[in-house]
Amino acid sequence: MKKIFLLLLIVVTSTFAQKKVNNYNYVIIPNKFDFVNNIDKYQTSSLTKFLFNKNGFKAYLSNEKLPNDVAMNRCLALTAVVKDDSSMFTTKSIIELRDCYNNVIFTSSTGKSKQKEYKKAYHESIRNAFKYVAALKYKYNPSKNDLTVNKTESIPVVLETPKIINTKAIVTKKVNSDFPKTLYAQAITNGFQLVNTKPEVVFQILKTNVKDVFVIKDKNGLMYKSGNNWIAEYFNNDKRLVENYQIKF
Repeated sequence: MKKIFLLLLIVVTSTFAQKKVNNYNYVIIPNKFDFVNNIDKYQTSSLTKFLFNKNGFKAYLSNEKLPNDVAMNRCLALTAVVKDDSSMFTTKSIIELRDCYNNVIFTSSTGKSKQKEYKKAYHESIRNAFKYVAALKYKYNPSKNDLTVNKTESIPVVLETPKIINTKAIVTKKVNSDFPKTLYAQAITNGFQLVNTKPEVVFQILKTNVKDVFVIKDKNGLMYKSGNNWIAEYFNNDKRLVENYQIKF
């Protein structure tokens, strides 16, 4: 009876994860995972990118140029993280898929390898873990009701006089794009607080697993780098603001 219940639980969980994953067209892979000390060591990031592309995703390494819609709105992409759970004689890898708020929406079972050579061991364990991703049978199916995967929401619109269509309308307004203000970063736990010259705290930003992308604390939004500037994209009441800043770290 316990085995039947466990099997049903796995099927239900897998089906739910599949629906969530199918809402995303892009996957970003860190160019260095936590368990290695150099960029793409043992080609762990490159292999992970290859496997996602092979299974129908549009996968990019975090240091690659991204499509314009993803560059403007990282919530259009999932982040794929490989976690190392190795023991003394067995290399073990787990693949997680996280959304832009660092919520885990899928976790694979453990892929294992008994290979002694590091590169072969990591490749085999990652490939074995990826079998559980492949089992989702991914097929892109955007959700019209989900703003985080709606491509029309990824392009900021400059409105001189916002027109309110109804009381629940969401208006996007781009602010200070030509003359970005300067903020100064002060380290805090898991991120930074950004202060102006007064000084006063303008934002608190928290680290994610994607390079140059932070979650803005208490503002339902992101801070990410675009060229030489940083973009703060967040909601204030029912308005989505897109603000341009220079940040001195």
